[in-house]
Amino acid sequence: MATATTAPDTQRRRRPVWLGPVLLLVGLIVLISVPFWLAPYPVQVLSKILCFALVVVSVDLLTGYTGLPTLGQVAYFGAGAYTAGLVGIHLTTNVFIQLIAGTLVAAVMALVTGAVAVRTTGFVFLMVTLAITELAHKQADAAKDLTGGSNGLSGIPAFTFLPGGDPIRLPGLVYFWVLVVFLIGIGLSVLLVRSPMGRSMRGVRDGEGRMRAIGRRTYVVKLVAFTFAGSLAGMAGTAWTAQTRFVSPGDMAFSLSAIALLAAILGGQGTIWGPIIGAAIVMFVRDYIGPMADGRTYLILGLLFVIAVFALPRGIAGLVRRRTPAPKVAGEGDPT
Repeated sequence: MATATTAPDTQRRRRPVWLGPVLLLVGLIVLISVPFWLAPYPVQVLSKILCFALVVVSVDLLTGYTGLPTLGQVAYFGAGAYTAGLVGIHLTTNVFIQLIAGTLVAAVMALVTGAVAVRTTGFVFLMVTLAITELAHKQADAAKDLTGGSNGLSGIPAFTFLPGGDPIRLPGLVYFWVLVVFLIGIGLSVLLVRSPMGRSMRGVRDGEGRMRAIGRRTYVVKLVAFTFAGSLAGMAGTAWTAQTRFVSPGDMAFSLSAIALLAAILGGQGTIWGPIIGAAIVMFVRDYIGPMADGRTYLILGLLFVIAVFALPRGIAGLVRRRTPAPKVAGEGDPT
């Protein structure tokens, strides 16, 4: 009598171990070489995409990794952007100080608002973060003496790397700084999601009740994730200011919150690289496809979202994630 064999459930189709590092290296080489083979305008566009991608990753740290769908990250993005601009106008043009100041202000703002927001979950949490965005937007519009109101904060000087150094205005050099900030933010995000805190975040997402049952303080986990995501968005805001040298309340509008969440869902929640690709696609549709379609940008983005939900429920990243083959039924295909 033949002995039935069963394939282990843990068996997976694995990609070559070298594929990930090689793709990462190729992508990094391409990003570094961009200013050498593209004109200044496309370089500036790519700088904006990198800033937006960092915001989308901050959205995914909450939505994809912690299970907290958010519309509030542009509030902290705006806080970092305005702080960097005000520091540049009134204190120093040193870009490192602007980066630190903007990130810290966004982190403190996220800590204070998150202390209330993370006490909620699901749809209520989504609405609370939307309220945070709207309050920040209205405050930026109302504080005309500080932010310039609806006219925006203009007159931001070009940044410098050293005190008393030459202002950096060349699009290629500005791009390199934005790329450095982007890589720092992505590196910190990868470290977070691979740390014990990252595992706790996924535990909250998959079963907060079970986490509480084993004694984990889920409130602290969610607050740490919220604060880190806010500081990451603030970091992106400082890079945005360094590139555009202008900030307005429109940079904190609900529409930007919505397309950031769309980009995270489109790229694939619970990954780092997926939302980056989603951000690039959304920005391409918004800035290139939309104007060619008589300004129907948000109609196209809405259709894109519907298609993504039905055709790509796990996002673009879900197309290339490792899949576990179905276990073999005992005796199936075995000789008798």
